Amino acid sequence: MRVTTKIAVPAIVAVMAVAGCANSSSGGSASGGGSSNGLKSLPEQSKIAVPTDAVKPAGDGKATCATNTTIAYVGAETGANAQLGINIYNGVQLALNEHNKANPKCQVKFKKFDTEGDPSKATGPVTQAVNDKNIVGVIGLPFSGESKSTGKIFQQAGLAHITPSATNPSLTENKWTTFFRGLANDNVQGPAAAALATKQLGGKKIFVVQDDSDYGIGLAKTTEAALTGGTLVGTDKVTTGQKDFSATAQKVVNSKADVIFYAGYYAEGAPLDQQLVQKGFKGAFIGPDGVKDDQFIKQAGDASKNAYFTCPCIPGDLIPSFATAYKAVSGGQLPGTYSVEGYDAATIMLTAIDKGKSTRPTMLDFIKTYDADGLSKKYKWNSKGELETLPVYGYKVSSGKIVSVGVIPTN
Repeated sequence: MRVTTKIAVPAIVAVMAVAGCANSSSGGSASGGGSSNGLKSLPEQSKIAVPTDAVKPAGDGKATCATNTTIAYVGAETGANAQLGINIYNGVQLALNEHNKANPKCQVKFKKFDTEGDPSKATGPVTQAVNDKNIVGVIGLPFSGESKSTGKIFQQAGLAHITPSATNPSLTENKWTTFFRGLANDNVQGPAAAALATKQLGGKKIFVVQDDSDYGIGLAKTTEAALTGGTLVGTDKVTTGQKDFSATAQKVVNSKADVIFYAGYYAEGAPLDQQLVQKGFKGAFIGPDGVKDDQFIKQAGDASKNAYFTCPCIPGDLIPSFATAYKAVSGGQLPGTYSVEGYDAATIMLTAIDKGKSTRPTMLDFIKTYDADGLSKKYKWNSKGELETLPVYGYKVSSGKIVSVGVIPTN
């Protein structure tokens, strides 16, 4: 069943204000496929507005807490799509560093548990985390499939967890009271992908390809539902770990589509795009947040010039102070997909600890009633664990880098 999220009037105004600033741009050309196939050119976003009252992890510097107080990251550190998880825990690490530097009497510890992003392997690391009684909150899991397979474990343990990136809408229909989604779900991202393809790029014929993950299946469904007026000209399915996409690529070319939307992750999205271009596809390739990563460019090579992305994530590289600080924990790399969201999620838990909410029950109650701005958005959850403010950004590949084109207008 599709989830419809109601946004309060003040939240709509806030999103519109962010969108106005987000779309300040500095020109630039479309990706390679766009200019050669009659698609519109979307200018690069040059700056972004951050709430002046965004909560920071340092707090007032007066916090005290037990020496064993711990928060954890549970998710991919290795595996085919590990970079998405690495982006998140680097953001968490930065928040921890800033907090602990400012609060000598509250040195919160940080533990990481690697799931490899695999639902079949995730239950072990999650069980380890919930069995560590010092852990009072978890950031993760990054992917929808592993979130689905482990949510009940968190629920039974009463351990709150905030996912900065899992977007399958059904996750909040399980009556879990410990699950909080720190971004828009695919009921929001799907229509945004359709809007990017048709309203912004001007695509007339859209082809949708999905992988076999819970994430890909759900996102393809909501995107297809939003493609109206005969713009959807074909669909196909691929599998996780697949390498040969020649049959799918030929279907796309035969359909005469000018835009393809791929619902999946970059490990398969990159070779798919590569093989599409080899088959003569001249249009735009759109991937969601699971594809939006520098690893996509590295793996797809020159073919990536035709790529656009949707993501319910803020472009952290356009927040200068955050980008500079982030490089210290990432080996000099700029913030990636969900780096800011990981930072914000950790900040919420650190704020709880600073306010004396350093047990699992008190942490959970604190998050349920949280209402404040982070760097990326306003964090206030409904009873299902969904946020009220839900911007989705568009991105493109330009000169070998992923750059933002601003908030995608869906109305």
